[in-house]
Amino acid sequence: MFPYKTSFQLDRKSKKPLYLQLANQFIELIKDRKLVPDTKLPGSRVLSELLQVHRKTIVACYEELHLQGWVESVAKRGTFVHANLPELQQQEYLEKESENQQKSIGFHFYKDEILARKSLEIKDGFMYLNDGISDVRLTPTNYIARIYRRICNRKTIHKEMSYGSIFGNEKLRKTLSDYLNKTRGLNTSKENILITRGSQMGIHLSAKLLLKKDNIIVVGETNYTSADTCFLQQKATLLRVKVDENGLVTKDIEVLCKHQKIKAVYVTSHHHHPTTVTLSAERRIHLLNLSKTYNFAIIEDDYDYDFNYQHSPILPLASHDTNGNVIYIGSVCKTVAPVFRIGYVVAPKEFVNEAANHRRFIDRQGDALLELTFEEFIKNGDLDRHIKKVMKVYKTRRDLFCQLLSEQFSDVFSFETPKGGMAVWLTLNKKYSWKTVAKLANKYNLEIGEWQRYDNANIGHNSIRMGFATYNETEIYELINRMKKIFTELTTEVL
Repeated sequence: MFPYKTSFQLDRKSKKPLYLQLANQFIELIKDRKLVPDTKLPGSRVLSELLQVHRKTIVACYEELHLQGWVESVAKRGTFVHANLPELQQQEYLEKESENQQKSIGFHFYKDEILARKSLEIKDGFMYLNDGISDVRLTPTNYIARIYRRICNRKTIHKEMSYGSIFGNEKLRKTLSDYLNKTRGLNTSKENILITRGSQMGIHLSAKLLLKKDNIIVVGETNYTSADTCFLQQKATLLRVKVDENGLVTKDIEVLCKHQKIKAVYVTSHHHHPTTVTLSAERRIHLLNLSKTYNFAIIEDDYDYDFNYQHSPILPLASHDTNGNVIYIGSVCKTVAPVFRIGYVVAPKEFVNEAANHRRFIDRQGDALLELTFEEFIKNGDLDRHIKKVMKVYKTRRDLFCQLLSEQFSDVFSFETPKGGMAVWLTLNKKYSWKTVAKLANKYNLEIGEWQRYDNANIGHNSIRMGFATYNETEIYELINRMKKIFTELTTEVL
């Protein structure tokens, strides 16, 4: 007889009901063929006595097993393991696998090596370099939460909780259109705006619509890696042009246009990713003229528009676009906090319509309640107030960070103090390598990250982008201190 009394372990402190605990263990016994098809199970009274549970628990367990198709009830005979259950084919193992060990996959799927990125393992006591993200501790979380709660308490909120527009919340699109027209000199309506889950979705959708195999897109010799990935996934050809202190060298783009059919140009105009330089006004006009003459699209990723420390922001290319060549991409995430996945694509209506059709099948719609929250956050002027507040903080941090770099690492790094943004472009002395630095950094609880991704063109510039905005002043001193220890040790080894 099967040892029912010793085969079940019930946790009476667990939140999971006893009948479900029991049913799940029955299922495992049936799958393992320890209870074979047609096995008669004990009556509810008998099993309840054996396991010291209420009879109703056993009845509920058997009902659950019956509903799932593991057992069948035969009138006047009892409950039996279902007679027609096939045997589960399992791979044989020499040793029992650990419960935490990942099992081998039982099917084939396609991998895309272009998408492969190193996963970051967060460790206690470590500091992690980033390429320029906001300090989430400065996020007005309580205020945003109050707006969210107020919206959720509206009597008509149920109207916003079903399927909505694939373009994003209409109120947010209208408010965002007004806001961008006012602050960036655009000339749009809500029909020109698609709400996205951040700027990366906008880049992805633009790549899907613009590029097919072997189509040419022009990017910087140094460029935003995730944008490169989107273009390469479309099997497009990337032609790289130089980037100097005034941004993309548009004369090089003109030379390419005279010899090849260019489908698009990708530009981070404000500020170039990763080098932080700003595309000059002269080159902005030149690029717009080229797009008109040669009929290519400009994907303008204006991720860093709001943070300028020495002058007002230069208006984006999109503000001067009279021919419908610019696809303008931005987000709220970068400004407020990465967790708020709200971005936008601004483009001619026909393009926005098609982008929305594509978006429908990867993300049916955005978070309407969050979008309504940020509609109010923007409309009430809270976004502008937040920008003014954090910009003062980030400027102080930039000045301290660059001052310490100059004082402590004049013989190690060369850099220009960025006029805006949240990161510094650091060039390492050629006698050192980032590979060696990254390896040694772990000894001092510092994670450098994927330094290789800043040189996709393999030009050997020996530079990386290092964010400063996310660290407070105490953390900046600690970061510099750890870096000092690294280079003190490296200098000793070099000597």
